[in-house]
Amino acid sequence: MRSIVFDLDGTLADTSGDLVAAANYCFRDMGAGDQLTVADAGTALRGGRAMLLLGLERMGRPADEALVARYYQVLLDAYEAEIDTHSVFYPGALDAVAALAAADFKVAVCTNKPEYLARQLMQKMGALDLFGALIGADTLPVRKPDPEPLREAVRRAGGDPARAMMVGDTITDHDTARAAGVPSVLVTFGPNGGEMPALAPDALLHDYAELPEIAERLLA
Repeated sequence: MRSIVFDLDGTLADTSGDLVAAANYCFRDMGAGDQLTVADAGTALRGGRAMLLLGLERMGRPADEALVARYYQVLLDAYEAEIDTHSVFYPGALDAVAALAAADFKVAVCTNKPEYLARQLMQKMGALDLFGALIGADTLPVRKPDPEPLREAVRRAGGDPARAMMVGDTITDHDTARAAGVPSVLVTFGPNGGEMPALAPDALLHDYAELPEIAERLLA
């Protein structure tokens, strides 16, 4: 059975607003004002530690790994409390997922967001039941770009890991697909979209309306 595995942040949904808000909560707790803005969406979608390090740099403070580790859980707690305030699916994303499922593709999510947060977000946004499986950063002992989370997502969805492809928005997603020996499709509409052509994926996705045709072509 053919399968499509999606990254979550920056691929299915723009979650940067809520991530930035959680990071700014941490900076205020440190006694500083907000350090990040919507212009930092690209950093936000690289994860909590990246945001904390950028904020510390802007505060003129050293890259204190112990401080980052301490505030990482604070950030996660703040994010969980307001996880879907600003987050939205990209236009056409869920329509494409439904079309793929109707065409007998298995669909799954493989993200480097902690699984409990990914499930909570997808549930609150009404999309969790559209996917046959969800693998997070902590579901397995390894995380992307190791290929095993992608393969396990496919297996749990009922598909064949040899007949799958990865849809993502970062070099991590691209490298995961390459390591798994499956096609890489990278979106160009996220914050880091301009960087995607240089990675030479098997396809660039400019609009979700294009995805069913791309899937049929790459997994023929």
